[in-house]
Amino acid sequence: MKKFTLCLKISLISAFCVFLCAFSDPASMEQYTSFLQKSFTDHYDTSQENSQVKRYELNVTNNGFCRYKRYFNNGKTEYFAFKLAKFKDMDYYGTTNSGKLYIRTKGDDVIVQTYKDRGGDVDSMATQIIIPVKNMEAEELNQIRNNLENITKLPPAEVSKAEVKSDD
Repeated sequence: MKKFTLCLKISLISAFCVFLCAFSDPASMEQYTSFLQKSFTDHYDTSQENSQVKRYELNVTNNGFCRYKRYFNNGKTEYFAFKLAKFKDMDYYGTTNSGKLYIRTKGDDVIVQTYKDRGGDVDSMATQIIIPVKNMEAEELNQIRNNLENITKLPPAEVSKAEVKSDD
């Protein structure tokens, strides 16, 4: 009888755990992208490009895209964009005070466009995007990596649901 009671307790505890997990609130695309947007905005280092770049735009959208645009003093504009689900790896070169964040994609998934360039307008693809950052601790880098990896693990339905929401 003790064996039966033990098995019954284990079964009930297991069923209860499954029940709780079924109603847990997993993180969504919006949570990941808002964290990334805040991190990139808070840590972007304008001093690394101050003499060349007049202004910049760095946006992480709720539908899972990272868009980075730099406006140079000579009128040239560079535009980089990639789908966060294509994230492969990330490297950081520098110190905790200042450095460059290299975000790599699975293939040639980064759209690169230049406008008003002396060599002419260029449309091409790249495998990485480089973002100058400052005051970046190892823990923050790990959180950025974890958020990017979690986006790649989202089921396609979650990603397309985020795209539909952003179109509204």
